[in-house]
Amino acid sequence: MRTTTRAPTPDSYSNQATYPAELVVADLPSNAVQHGRVPGRDFELRMERDGGLVRIEFSDARAERRPLPSREPEEGGYGLLLVATLATAWGVRGRTVGKTVWATVPRQ
Repeated sequence: MRTTTRAPTPDSYSNQATYPAELVVADLPSNAVQHGRVPGRDFELRMERDGGLVRIEFSDARAERRPLPSREPEEGGYGLLLVATLATAWGVRGRTVGKTVWATVPRQ
């Protein structure tokens, strides 16, 4: 997933400007696969640039499993803390089928 986020640049694939977005794009699908998967249903990733921000949305088909960051995660569970740290804002909104977790990340 991270390589999908990177803009092709001649200087390398390790671009500081996209790194926060790469981490968020890597985490949201990981959470959806672990907690939001419904067999036979797909996920949807959307990204949109707006000035100095990137909005990342990841949708899955499981509406009843809403993500919450844990202050003291057990094994794993730090992903949403990472998202909350990197994002200027993030949240969850319902859909007709499922939910969308979104985050707005600065383009540095």
